Amino acid sequence: MNTAVNSPEIGSEIIAGGYRTNLHDQGEGFPLMLIHGSGPGVTAWANWRLVIPELAKQRRVIAPDMLGFGYSERPETPDYRRDVWVEHAIGVLNALGIAQADLVGNSFGGGIALALAIKYPQRVRRLVLMGSVGVSFPLTKGLDDVWGYQPSFETMRNLMDTFAYSRDLVTDELAELRYQASIRPGFQESFAQMFPAPRQRWIDGLASDEAAIRALPHDTLIVHGREDAVIPLDASLQLAQLIANSQLHVYGLCGHWTQIEHSARFTRLVSDFLNEADQA
Repeated sequence: MNTAVNSPEIGSEIIAGGYRTNLHDQGEGFPLMLIHGSGPGVTAWANWRLVIPELAKQRRVIAPDMLGFGYSERPETPDYRRDVWVEHAIGVLNALGIAQADLVGNSFGGGIALALAIKYPQRVRRLVLMGSVGVSFPLTKGLDDVWGYQPSFETMRNLMDTFAYSRDLVTDELAELRYQASIRPGFQESFAQMFPAPRQRWIDGLASDEAAIRALPHDTLIVHGREDAVIPLDASLQLAQLIANSQLHVYGLCGHWTQIEHSARFTRLVSDFLNEADQA
């Protein structure tokens, strides 16, 4: 991890599951772990920066860079699989002495959060899945473009258009910032190893068994942008049908970046959902 870099994306370092892990840890109260998505150059801070400060007013918010992403360790011989990322997430909770937490998973992170709740149900109180994988669906062009990213400003600019519904959010400055993030030393090298073509297998590999999803006991909030071009709305419709104790909230005029395009609404929705458990 290059801690010499002066960046708000760098928090504190812990050893989680045997790996150096970059972590943001803010606030006090019942723990809430945020698991980011899998875009090129992504970090926990880039993914959650607009919602961490508000959520941390009521609870302890923990947002790690997952194994191979951001400023966390990149294994010399990587074995990037759903179960490896699940064990890394559990390692974060163990390293911090947290017996139980609420989970919010975004996209790829939703698939990890779902699988964690299935394997370690006692470690999860409530679950939030946002634009989530976790069930099988046909590979979209948007997701194929994200996972197949080859670094250039133009490619990143096009990806930003894919992620966001509102063109107002997609500026050349943002695209340049994310492009520069994607070419930091080691970032693209590890990212290219995660989801090589053919990519349908990685959707299926992040999916959990349907019977196990049906058996999930947790209260679950499912959130999706209606115009999401990366993960189809149908994936969340499937999850809502499979998870008995679930509710589905769909934002219109919203792409894949619910936590950015509708950050205030998203934060209120998640806070209200988690507050129900606080008051139970």
